[in-house]
Amino acid sequence: MRIAIGADHGGWPLYRSVIEEVGRLGHDAVGVNPQESIQPGDDYPDYAVLIGERIERGDCERGILICGSGVGASVAANKLVGIRAALCHDTYSAHQGVEHDNMNVLCLGARVVGIELALELVRAYVNANFSGEERHKRRLEKIRKLETG
Repeated sequence: MRIAIGADHGGWPLYRSVIEEVGRLGHDAVGVNPQESIQPGDDYPDYAVLIGERIERGDCERGILICGSGVGASVAANKLVGIRAALCHDTYSAHQGVEHDNMNVLCLGARVVGIELALELVRAYVNANFSGEERHKRRLEKIRKLETG
């Protein structure tokens, strides 16, 4: 699976570790940050768009977006059509979000979770699969209708 990963200045402390963990799990980590360091004005909505575009084009199946709290990242990512992003602080939500809600972007707060928990969340998210159960498909269709009006 190809997973787009991006971080603003607040999420930068987790960026490299998340990329390495995704690779260690056998997946293709696609870093969307154009620089290998913190950049002035690197705002989370910009990285939400870069990740969302890759998912929309089919270049990547999922994404991981990291900012300071994870809240802004989640808000921004969910403004994009077809993106189902969630901020997760526990492993249950990280895998259940994929299994029931077909979550395709995991949002993390680098100032909220430590490195070990962040990597556990990444593992739970990456290893989960959408169940495809009819009730979950029905709910996703309702969400799609909310996006398109």
